Amino acid sequence: MTTSRRSADRSGLVLDTHDLGRRAGSMREVVTTVEAPEGLGNDVIGVPPNSPIELDLRLEAVVEGVLVTGVARAQLTGECGRCLRPIEDDLEIDLQELFLYPDTELDDEEASRIVAEQLDLEPLVRDQVVLELPFMPLCRPDCAGLCPQCGADLNDDPEHSHGDPVDPRWGDLAALRTELEQRDN
Repeated sequence: MTTSRRSADRSGLVLDTHDLGRRAGSMREVVTTVEAPEGLGNDVIGVPPNSPIELDLRLEAVVEGVLVTGVARAQLTGECGRCLRPIEDDLEIDLQELFLYPDTELDDEEASRIVAEQLDLEPLVRDQVVLELPFMPLCRPDCAGLCPQCGADLNDDPEHSHGDPVDPRWGDLAALRTELEQRDN
């Protein structure tokens, strides 16, 4: 097991493939921890920038390029989609991508490529993180959310109510009734 060589100005998600050469069948394991880049997630939940991402990867040289397989682990932080409480969760994503050598001809223009003997895992990790994020992150499966009228947390006060709703057509009459009752007291 080795850690990847990388230049100081590059992301930890950029791995050097120089030592693999173009010898099909050569393999190297990469076990390292790198800092998360900006924007791994959405406005509600994601991987905080500069937080650790643990990589456990295998880089295998094949005829067309380098096959990367393994897992990435990170910590998610965000807000519950119902009650807005802070939440944290562990995330483990499976990674598998073929990075083509620059001179490999393939009709797929969006195929990942090796550039200057380096492969960039950031787009792959970003795509996999976004696919694994919950559509509606919850602090717990039975979260009651917030009161739509006043914003009170219904998890803290499940018996919360505002009394019987008044039909808006009778609202002015109800207000007059309350005013008259207060005058009489």
